[in-house]
Amino acid sequence: MANRIDWAALKQAAMDARKLAYAPYSKFLVGAAVLTKAGNVYTGCNVENASFGLTICAERAAIINAVSSGEKEVQAIVVCAHPLAAPCGACRQFIVEFGTTIKVVSFDASAPGKSKQWTSDKLLPDRFTL
Repeated sequence: MANRIDWAALKQAAMDARKLAYAPYSKFLVGAAVLTKAGNVYTGCNVENASFGLTICAERAAIINAVSSGEKEVQAIVVCAHPLAAPCGACRQFIVEFGTTIKVVSFDASAPGKSKQWTSDKLLPDRFTL
């Protein structure tokens, strides 16, 4: 059963996660907070690597954190970056793996009132499936 979403708490969790980002190359700090259907919040931040292909995005890190804690039902994801950024293609595919009705909100860390929102199926309507 889906819980009521405390957007302010998720936004704060994403902002706090952003402070932990490791982005020495791009300086593009991103934090994410995932709310599971069980009502738990998991966070992640982007972690860059000198071999750029090994970099992991905040959205994927947060989902991995939830899954590694035994949760696979995602209700919402909040992303914090500056400037405002939508999830990348890899993250979009990763997000829809855990549901097509996940609420996704991205906001600008320097202008918290500036945001965009989607559902996961709108982010990636023609997703890859088996």
